[in-house]
Amino acid sequence: MMARRVAFGVTVATVVAALAAVAVATPGAGTAAVVVARAAFADRVNLKLEIKDHRRGRDTVHVSNAADTVMQQIEFAPDGYSGWHSHPGPAIILIKSGELTFYSEDDRACKGRTFSAGQAFIEPPGLVHFAHNHSLTQTAEVGVIYFDVPPGSSGPRIDEPAPGNCPF
Repeated sequence: MMARRVAFGVTVATVVAALAAVAVATPGAGTAAVVVARAAFADRVNLKLEIKDHRRGRDTVHVSNAADTVMQQIEFAPDGYSGWHSHPGPAIILIKSGELTFYSEDDRACKGRTFSAGQAFIEPPGLVHFAHNHSLTQTAEVGVIYFDVPPGSSGPRIDEPAPGNCPF
């Protein structure tokens, strides 16, 4: 009898935790993403990326023995947005057309940073962020290369709750 109560309690706790995770996720809208390719490195690959920007200063990202690499094409419809999310490894984003404004958890004033067609940038692993196409008439297209995606995972995106620094 006691074992059944414990099992029931564990089951209820698991369901509640799963529902809570869904409740805090911030899904996107107006986006279409297609994985173009996914592959594992044939050789041992260690990555070192140095990033210097006006907000974070200098950041160095090290990835030892990188896992899978994923290439993805994402289209943001007018007023489309990604929802808050992160990635397990670094991501290189190339803006193919239009403009996208990126907001991140470390931008306490929620000013965002806008990137235009022909620009590229790097997102560090684990950075919780949100992308928004503020145009009401133009689609924005990006190409993304994600490094160090765990093999067997469904994709490079990890849904995250809103960090609270932005009103969305």
